[in-house]
Amino acid sequence: MDAIFQHLTDAQKEAVSHIDGPMLILAGPGSGKTRVVTHRIANLIDQGVPPWQIAALTFTNKAADEMRSRVDALAPGQSVWMGTFHRFCAQLLRRHAAMVGLSENYSILDTSDAKQAMKRAIQASDVSTSHASPDQIATSISHAKNRLVTPEMMEGQALNPRDTIAARVYPIYRQQLLTANAVDFDDLLFHI
Repeated sequence: MDAIFQHLTDAQKEAVSHIDGPMLILAGPGSGKTRVVTHRIANLIDQGVPPWQIAALTFTNKAADEMRSRVDALAPGQSVWMGTFHRFCAQLLRRHAAMVGLSENYSILDTSDAKQAMKRAIQASDVSTSHASPDQIATSISHAKNRLVTPEMMEGQALNPRDTIAARVYPIYRQQLLTANAVDFDDLLFHI
C-alpha cells in the first residue's frame, strides 16, 4: 500500500485514492497523468476490485506498454486489460459484430485499402469531384464518423459543397464496407 502512494503529490494521492465511479483528471504534459492512472489501477486492485473489471485505454501502443510495465511493478501478476482505444474497440466489435451488420471475422482496412474503397464509392455515387477531392471527401466522412454522425444525419447537416458531396458518398461507402465485411479505423470507434 505504501508503494502505491509513495512519491505522489497531494493532488495525485487524492486522484489515486478515488475508488467509487469515474473521475476526470485535467492535467498538462509531464504532470504525471500516467503515474496517477497506473497507481490508481494498483490501488483499485488493492481495494478489492477484480483486475478483469479494469480497462486502461490510451492512444498509442507505446503508452499502453508503458502503463502495463508500471502496473506490473506495482501489482505484479494482475491481468488488467491495457491497450489502445482502437484495439479495445476492435476486440469488442468482434464479439458483437452482428449488431452492426458484420461477421466476427471482419477485416480492418488499412489506410491504403480504405482510400481505394473510398474511390470506388465516389465512382459509384456518380458525384463530381470538381469541388472536393477524394481526400477531402474522405476527411469529411471521417469527421462525421468521429462525431458519431450517420450517413442519414450527415445528409441533413451538410453545410458546404464538400460536405454535400461527402453526404452523397457516405452511405455508398458504408454499404460497400458492410458488403465486404470490412471496417476502416473510424468505424472501430463509430460502431462501438
